[in-house]
Formats: sequence, C-alpha cells, structure tokens
Amino acid sequence: MNTPTSNYLQIAGREIHWMDWGGQGGPVVIAWHGLARTCRDMDELAMHFAERGFRVICPDTIGRGLSQWSPLPDDEYQQAFYARLAAGLCDALALERVHWIGTSMGGAIGTVCAGGLVEPRMKARIASLVLNDNAPQIADAAVERIRSYAGQPPAFDTVAELEAFFRTVYKPYGWLSDAQWRRLTETSTRRLPDGRVTPHYDPAMVRQFVVYPEDYVLWAHYDAIEAPVLCLRGVDSDLVLPETLTEMQRRGPGAAGRLQVIEVPGCGHAPALNVPAHLDPIEAFVRAAGT
Repeated sequence: MNTPTSNYLQIAGREIHWMDWGGQGGPVVIAWHGLARTCRDMDELAMHFAERGFRVICPDTIGRGLSQWSPLPDDEYQQAFYARLAAGLCDALALERVHWIGTSMGGAIGTVCAGGLVEPRMKARIASLVLNDNAPQIADAAVERIRSYAGQPPAFDTVAELEAFFRTVYKPYGWLSDAQWRRLTETSTRRLPDGRVTPHYDPAMVRQFVVYPEDYVLWAHYDAIEAPVLCLRGVDSDLVLPETLTEMQRRGPGAAGRLQVIEVPGCGHAPALNVPAHLDPIEAFVRAAGT
C-alpha cells in the first residue's frame, strides 16, 4: 500500500483538503465523513480498501477539518454546493467511476450525487452507494440533538478534556481503541485565540438546518438512483428510523431490488467503520457492484 498523502485543491473558488490512499490504478472509493467530523474518521476504512488494491479519496467538507471555511455560509453550507464540490473533485482527479461510502452527511451528499438531479454528470460516476447510518429522511429529534452540540461547540483548557467530550458524544460510534480515540481527537482539534481547544469545524455549518430546513429530505434524489445501495443502520440509531428503512425498500432502488440493509449491533449513530464487522460487508458489496 502506498503511503497516504495530504492534498489541497481549489474547487468552486474554495480550498478543499483531501487524503489520497492507495495506488492510482485500482478502482476508486470516495469516503465522505459526517456533519461535524473530518476525513480522518475514514482512516481505517481507507487503509482496509487501499491494502486490497483500491484507491481511496477522503475529502474534508468545506468548513471542516483542513478545508477552507466558507465566507458565504448561508449559500455554501448546503447539499447542492457540497455536490458541486464533489463533482469538481472528480473532475480535477479525472475520476470517471467511483464507489461512494458516506457516513451521515457524507451519505446524504452521495445520495444527491447518485441521483443526478443537482449535478447530472455525477449520476453515471457513482458505481455503488453505501449509506452509513443515513437515509433519504432522518429523524427530527436526532437532528435537534446534533444541532444542540454541533452548533455551539464547547471549548476546553486541555486536549484530554476535549477527548473526554468526544468519547461521550460519539459513544454511539461503537468500539474504538484508545489509540483511535486519541487520533480522532487530535485530528479534529483546533486551538482558539485564548489558548483553549475546540472541535475543528465552522460552527456556522449548522446554518444549513435553518436556511435549508428540507435539505435532508432526499426522497426525490433517492428515487432517481440507479446504482446499487447498501444502508448500514446502527441498531440503536436515533437518526435512521425502522419505518424509513421500510419506505426505502418500497421505492427507488429498493423497489428495483438494488437495496441492501444491514443492521449493525453495538452502535447507534453512526458505526465507526473501524472493525471487520463493519468493513467486510462493505467490501463485499463494493466488489459485487463492480465498476
């Protein structure tokens, strides 16, 4: 496996950071993180696929991690602009066919891309779509829970205190080793002017829920998807409700026989994608989808 590289691109006038894992010749996976997270959440998944001959592209969404914060938050923190960034990334890297694996918000962006209603050229690029605890509609109560901590990120005097916070708020991810918790913390920490530390994202990104209150109601996009879809749902998830899975089976890829659903024990929102029980079914699905 090649050593992963850290890279930056100008896309739609914004600097976007992304990690590149694996060789240039294999099939391509785009692994996109969740709402208040960074591309480094995907390290275990990227390593798993890179060791098996895939190239894995892991972007930081605008306003998260090392990507630029938007100077126009009410215009750019929304699904349509995220899909535009994804299309620009594929254009810049000359990616014609990709397997998309998205956690939470990353799954929503993948749904918009695979549906092709916003960025038509993306529809044919998506060879398969994995939704990690995401669906075309998410529970209102879960959205409010996420907004409550993401919109007003806490600040702490020490990194150890921030890690303790992450271990609490992200407990639904399931099992992580101590080293993984430490890496999650260190790769999603920024220091404030007063010296305290806080999560590494733009708090204004939650404006998406205010300015675009229907931005996570994606049934029209889901219905337009022609690629195979795998939905992983944490058994204890408060974001993806069982009745939503039933509706997914009834329409779009589900009605066409192209939807698989796997319930992941020991997790809520969202499985960390860091253990074989998470990664092996995803790999099997991606390989079955081909290119």
